[in-house]
Amino acid sequence: MCIIPLFNCRRNLRTHTRTSQISLDVPLGVVEDCLGILQLLSDGTVQRAVIPLVLPGTSAQTTSPVPWKDVAYDETRDLSLRMYVPSTDAGKKLPVLVYFHGGGFCVGSFAMPDVHDACLRLAASLPAVVLSVDYRLAPEHRLPAALDDVEALFSWLRAQAQAAADAGPADFGRVFVSGDSAGANIAHHVAVRVGSGALDAGPLRIAGYVLLWPYFGGERRTASEAACPPDVFLTLALYDQMWRLALPAGASRDHPAANPFGPESPALDGVELPPVLVAVGDRDMLLDRIVEYVARLKAAGKHVELVEFPGQGHGFSVFEPRGEAASELLRVVRRFVHGPAPN
Repeated sequence: MCIIPLFNCRRNLRTHTRTSQISLDVPLGVVEDCLGILQLLSDGTVQRAVIPLVLPGTSAQTTSPVPWKDVAYDETRDLSLRMYVPSTDAGKKLPVLVYFHGGGFCVGSFAMPDVHDACLRLAASLPAVVLSVDYRLAPEHRLPAALDDVEALFSWLRAQAQAAADAGPADFGRVFVSGDSAGANIAHHVAVRVGSGALDAGPLRIAGYVLLWPYFGGERRTASEAACPPDVFLTLALYDQMWRLALPAGASRDHPAANPFGPESPALDGVELPPVLVAVGDRDMLLDRIVEYVARLKAAGKHVELVEFPGQGHGFSVFEPRGEAASELLRVVRRFVHGPAPN
């Protein structure tokens, strides 16, 4: 086990320069155990399991169908992103897709095999320059830390757009912000901050948002939450636990970071939004909450499209990345980014 944040666990694997030990002088109790990946101990210490990661300098990089590399976007917080740049014809520009991984704000990394594979497929299939972003995780860094990390990310993006000019394949005039689960929650908050002027996009043009099964919360139980079966990945117990670990101590699930329509959340009527694509499986516990989110955006005059995938649960394309539903999701996202294929 490792008691440093996941980002540092990744760096420890890469450089073998950081180590961590747990004092055994005083027996500690486990207050929370989340998926066997992280444990919150009674003294506030967090232990994280070392998990499989796809790292630079391995055969996974040298044999990749799409070139990729890791780039620091906030060195003070040890935050990086993974950049996927598919080959293209000389002079042809590709849209940029910013992608935030899921994990309930508590677990995950762009280097996890399923996230890495998903972003490889997005980069190759759209095609697009994909920027897969890590952010600070709870409970070491409770919300709104992950949401605030977009400030540093956009500072980096603005600098890239200004430096790129006519060089390179990235078209910063066509930027799409995306994510799955908690990452889709982050994408929503990016949309609100950019659309309200609270986050400066500078020379970037946000062309749309792609929210995959967004991880929203609320104190009021929806029908789909109450009916959640026990044999799926995202259960009501896990949902409650991750919000408990991620939100500020003592905060309810109506906190603005969780509930986009909570009592203290900003009104969306005056927020300027480009088109939004929302995807969800109809067996997802969060279905009713997501359907309500889309309905309220439409009522506020926003251009939003909802695509439901029959028989699919939360994170279906992550758990079955080569399945037909995952392939259909890629086609839906490609149509949203590039428009309908010509006849």
